[in-house]
Amino acid sequence: MSRTSVLALRLAGPLQSWGASSRFTRRTTESAPTKSGVIGLLAAAAGIERGDDERLAPLAALRFAVRIDQPGTRIRDFHTAHHGVTGASMPLSERFYLADAVFVAAVEGDHTLLTGVHAALRTPVYPPYLGRRSCPPAEPVNLALYEDTRLEDVLASVPWQASAWYRRRHQTPPALTVLRETAAGESAAAADVQRDQPVTFDAAGRRHALRTVVTDSVSTPIPSGGGPQEAHDPFAALEALENESA
Repeated sequence: MSRTSVLALRLAGPLQSWGASSRFTRRTTESAPTKSGVIGLLAAAAGIERGDDERLAPLAALRFAVRIDQPGTRIRDFHTAHHGVTGASMPLSERFYLADAVFVAAVEGDHTLLTGVHAALRTPVYPPYLGRRSCPPAEPVNLALYEDTRLEDVLASVPWQASAWYRRRHQTPPALTVLRETAAGESAAAADVQRDQPVTFDAAGRRHALRTVVTDSVSTPIPSGGGPQEAHDPFAALEALENESA
């Protein structure tokens, strides 16, 4: 019998956008990362091409969950573009993003498979992004690989990942919301349904199936670092160079 492990990710950046459905020029975002988006991130890191459904299938079969550590703010942007060859104006599009959000996502499955994905995240073939290519992560997404455990246990124990400025401005919440897939043998009677189970990322016709999602909560673990961190000063390195040359 194969071992089961859990790979945890920290998804944080200035902007994120996790679309589960988009129509024409209106591109929306869910309030939390989608399974399709996160599996796509892992597939990109592993170098899986868009049409390689055989290599995608084991990743898509992983059990998925996400914890909302910092909900962020939904914002709207209007995009204009011109055709690269003719210069003709393209239709105006309306796009939605999550600003300053932080999530802990986790996938559960075969230990050997997740060990390879864990290594790929350290040296990704294609760079990760948070739903759209215009949304890079603020720091490495890899948190840790936990052996012989379950999604529920990991999301209940990973320290609260909210940003230092957010923790300074807000009281620690008593609980954090978790959106997770049902476990084997668990009733799905109270679960919601979301169409973000990846079937293929082929550019000729991406397809997604339905999956069940249970809304749960966990007590807020001790914050990462134990408390607010000092503010980052982007000019500190320049000041150090000036001091050396003086």
